Amino acid sequence: MAVLFPDKKITGDDAIVWQGDALYLLDQRLLPARVEFIRLTTAKQTADAIRDMVVRGAPAIGITAAYGVVLSVMQHGDQWRENLQSDVDLLAAARPTAVNLFWALRRMQQLAADIVDDNAVDVLLREARLIHEQDIAANRRMGELGAALIQQPTSVITHCNAGALATGGYGTALGVIRSGFAQGRIRQVYADETRPWLQGSRLTAWELHQDSIPVSVIADVAAAAAMARGDVGWVIVGSDRIAANGDIANKIGTCQLAIAARYHGVKFMVAAPISTIDPDAASGADIPVEERDPEEVLSCGNHRVGAEGVTAWNPVFDVTPAELVDAIVTERGVVESPNSEKMAELLSKSGQSN
Repeated sequence: MAVLFPDKKITGDDAIVWQGDALYLLDQRLLPARVEFIRLTTAKQTADAIRDMVVRGAPAIGITAAYGVVLSVMQHGDQWRENLQSDVDLLAAARPTAVNLFWALRRMQQLAADIVDDNAVDVLLREARLIHEQDIAANRRMGELGAALIQQPTSVITHCNAGALATGGYGTALGVIRSGFAQGRIRQVYADETRPWLQGSRLTAWELHQDSIPVSVIADVAAAAAMARGDVGWVIVGSDRIAANGDIANKIGTCQLAIAARYHGVKFMVAAPISTIDPDAASGADIPVEERDPEEVLSCGNHRVGAEGVTAWNPVFDVTPAELVDAIVTERGVVESPNSEKMAELLSKSGQSN
């Protein structure tokens, strides 16, 4: 355990910290019971932290990986060039679905290829910090754009955690919720508990409670019942990868939430940075979906709840078709009723197309 900010109340905005010659990650596996940081000094430790869910959320994974490249260069000294590719491969293999991971690694590698002097650590650290800062700015812009879509005060549902903990700070979906609440457009948040890691009940509720935003945790299977009561106007979620046609990959359970929203006349919003859009994935069918240990489903915390001898299927993400999405909000603009043509136009204007 590492101790940082001994006299400061820790928030989600403090989840990724570079200090001295090391990267510190707030261990999200322990929240909300304990606030502890893990100190990382190598690319392998960084990859392990990403894979083991110390840090999660597509933008946060990308930022962490960028700092992991810096740690690789620091670790290997004069031999950093010879070792960089193997460390990048290690980081890339940590989580296959979050496209921001690969985007950040490509950005760092492209910069590293042009370094001709002996200040590689300084150059790459500046770039990692820039990626971090740009993400925070993007989140605040998404918050403004997304909140503007909410026409009258309403309750909203969110799934998993797309807040400051999942990003560089402020959050994507929770950024919209924070801005919407500040403007009087959101009065109540229902946070899906999000099995099996309970990111909604452990992380999202923790973040919103710290900001004094009214939040109630609901079981994932209660979302449709909450919509049927008539006071929910929007579902607001993040995304780990968005295909070129507007299909979105997000935490498992998102698709059924979108289906229920469409049936009940509830709008469905996705907030994600432009780097989450993968122009090489023509549709959701091209997005790799990570599967994890079945024991995560068969257990709750360290206690097994599944019958002995029974196995489980544990996909981490599902794909929501674009036709169920009312709006995709990025820092570069909003795409309503997304399709291939509208997504291509957004990417072209942002200089992100193939």
